[in-house]
Amino acid sequence: MNWQGWLLWGFVATLALTTMLSGSQALGFTRINIPYFLGTAFTPDRRRAKLYGFFLHMANGWLFAVVYAFIFESWGHANWWLGGLLGAAQAAFVLIVGMPLMPSFHPHMATEQHGPTASRDLEPPGFMALNYGVQTPVSIFIAHILFGIILGAFYHVHL
Repeated sequence: MNWQGWLLWGFVATLALTTMLSGSQALGFTRINIPYFLGTAFTPDRRRAKLYGFFLHMANGWLFAVVYAFIFESWGHANWWLGGLLGAAQAAFVLIVGMPLMPSFHPHMATEQHGPTASRDLEPPGFMALNYGVQTPVSIFIAHILFGIILGAFYHVHL
């Protein structure tokens, strides 16, 4: 396992993914703010939620980067298009499975069946996070494919 490659390129890929998603929100392509979304699971304080969520998102990125590295090691090679395919697969899982599950464990998120309350004021993302805008899945796919491309292109497998 190339631990230095994982640490470096996992960090770079996660920064690129986070920047892409933040830019998508800032430009109005989506209403989802992943650091805020994650951080509000731990605190209702908006300022702290964004900070906590940012660090949680960075840690998640590194965790997924090590999974990519293990996959590349098991294949015996890595390249940009294999990384991009892994990124697309991860994005599909996040959108189709992960987002609809969020209301089940997020303490401040309403559900599809029951609307907002005083303690559950976040809108549920719904299937493919479409409740946050029709371009949300596109933004998430592009960001995850970029994540995979960076890892695949720059991570070197140790034989």
